[in-house]
Parts: sequence; structure tokens; C-alpha cells
Amino acid sequence: MANISSTSTEEMAMPPPRFAPNLDPATLLGVLGAFIVIGLAMYLGGSIDSFFNLPSVLIVVVGTFLVTMISFSLQEVVRSQSVMFRAAVYNIHQPEQAALQVIYLADYARKRGKLALQQVIDDFHHNEFLHRAMTMVVDGLPTEQIEAILSRETEATHLRHLRSAGVLRRAGEIAPAMGLIGTLVGLVQMLGRLDDPSAIGPSMAVALLTTFYGAILANMVFTPLATKLDRNSRIEAAVNQIYTTGAASISRQENPRRLEMVLNTTLPPENRVDYFA
Repeated sequence: MANISSTSTEEMAMPPPRFAPNLDPATLLGVLGAFIVIGLAMYLGGSIDSFFNLPSVLIVVVGTFLVTMISFSLQEVVRSQSVMFRAAVYNIHQPEQAALQVIYLADYARKRGKLALQQVIDDFHHNEFLHRAMTMVVDGLPTEQIEAILSRETEATHLRHLRSAGVLRRAGEIAPAMGLIGTLVGLVQMLGRLDDPSAIGPSMAVALLTTFYGAILANMVFTPLATKLDRNSRIEAAVNQIYTTGAASISRQENPRRLEMVLNTTLPPENRVDYFA
């Protein structure tokens, strides 16, 4: 009898697995490292000041932003900036972490009942999707309704991410084009002032630096971040599917061990979880 009581006390004391979003060093190191390498090459090759030209910046940076808005709405372009920041700075939950969380909640509900989840779901306040899923389970919504709501939310989130990635990709296509336009502007200015040698240098600077700025923005910022956003979106969709499967299993009061087996079929062999080991 004492062993049962001791085991029960240990189970009650077991904390829920928490995986808060954290900084993503890969994106930060990649972007900052690439710019540092280019900046170092400029410094070693001569004056860095010669690589800054305000007309070129206006043509490429402002021009890329304005032309991108032709293909999308202003709201989509503005939203893509915040999504781009999150993709660059923060990691997202991994599928194996999500599996551990829902198996813990399923085990907790199995031992204490679904209503007892109210005591622990606030520990997952940083994870809005999981918190919402468990709240619906506690509120007693039908399982089919829970699955339908969460699936629609997952699809809507994925579509928003796809639109934001499309904005970044479009900006990556436009930036080199704006650089080419700036090059043509600089060449026209240069050819129109061949009788004034002092004007040839600034015109050539506009011609060359716009191409330079366009190539940097497209290949070092917009295209890589669009690829990262696509990757994160796929992972987030997989994580949300795991949360949906877990919420449905808890709602149906299934055995948590069965949930673990089901979730492991969706995870790669090296990332499978063994919660009950």
C-alpha cells in the first residue's frame, strides 16, 4: 500500500514538459556572418564609404518595397515583415517535443480525469494552439468538433505563412530587377554627361551599386528567409497535427500508450519518443 502511495505522489509531482520558443542561432549567424564577410572584404579592399550611395539605396530598397505592394495588399506586405522577423529570430516547437507534451497531458487526464487538465493547461500559456486545444477538451466539446476546429486553424495558419513566404519570394525577384533599373539609370546619366568628367564617377556609382544592393537583398535576405519560413511552416503544421491528434485522443479517453504508438508512426525513427520507459 505504501508503494502505491509513493508512486502516486511521484506522479503528482512530475512537472509537465515545457518547451518555450528560444532564439534560433542558425539564421542569425548565417545572416550576420554573411554581412560581416562582405563588410570585411569591403574594408580590406578600400574605403567602405565608397559602397554607400543614397540614390542607389532609394532605388533598390524603397523601390523593391513599393513594387512588391503591386502584387500584394499593403496588409500582406506589412504582415510578412513580422513573420519574417519571427522566422529569423525564433525556433519553433519540434514534433518530438509536441508528442511529449500531449502524451503527458493524456496520461494526466487518464489518471485524474479530463476536468483535472484545467490545473495544468495554464503551464502551456506560451503555446496558444495547445492551450486552445486542451481548453476545448476541458469544456467538453465533441471530439469531431475539436478535430474540425483545430484542423481549420492549422490550415489557415499554413496559408498565412505561404502568403508571407510568397511576399518574400516576390521581393527576392524584384530586388535584382530594381538593381538593373538603377544600373540603366546610372548609365543614362553617365552617357548624358560625358562632357563633364566629374559627373562620370557618381553616375557609375549609381549604376554599379544598385546591382550590388539588389543582389545582396535577394540572395542574402529575402530568398533565404522565404525558404526558412517554408520550413518552419511545414514543421508547425506537423506539430499542430500532433496536438490535434492528442486532443482528440484525450477527448475519447483513449489509453495514452496507444497515443504514443500513434504519434511515433508520424515521427522519424531517430525522433520517436518513449514517454513510458
